[in-house]
Amino acid sequence: MSLIAAVIYGPDDDCDGLLAEVARGWMARGHSVAGVVQINAGASCADLDMELEVLGSGRRISICQDLGAGSVGACRLDPTGLAEAAAAVREAIGRPVDVVLINKFGRMEAEGGGLSAEIGAAVAADLPLVVGVPTRFMAAWDAFAGGMDVKLACDRAAIDEWWAQARLAAPVA
Repeated sequence: MSLIAAVIYGPDDDCDGLLAEVARGWMARGHSVAGVVQINAGASCADLDMELEVLGSGRRISICQDLGAGSVGACRLDPTGLAEAAAAVREAIGRPVDVVLINKFGRMEAEGGGLSAEIGAAVAADLPLVVGVPTRFMAAWDAFAGGMDVKLACDRAAIDEWWAQARLAAPVA
């Protein structure tokens, strides 16, 4: 039983919505959940305003930067917002939590930045961990995880089944 669950998703899957729903469900049942989920709202940053919601506090951090009209196709991810989110996750992992949920192992994480250190901190603390992994970053994720993960479909039932087993396997804090 692996305490690391990689939720694999493609461009047609709503992994952001699913992970937010899963996290809220776990918190409603009394579990302490640390981490971040991505909230896609409005259209203030070109086509899509991206925010990370810090689980447990509900605080929202913008991770979208408006690059202007000449930036079609450019990465709009705001590294400052991502760093702020990383600090919030690091702080939360330092408290007693039942599970950590990270919205995405994306380009920044694949390059060794983003939330990669926080993913590692959760693993080092023996905390159950759920990470959304886009199919386009599977090779980078596999190199990062080193085979310590279990791959799950982007499906609520698959995540719930893993969680039921992970709760039993996790070390007692």
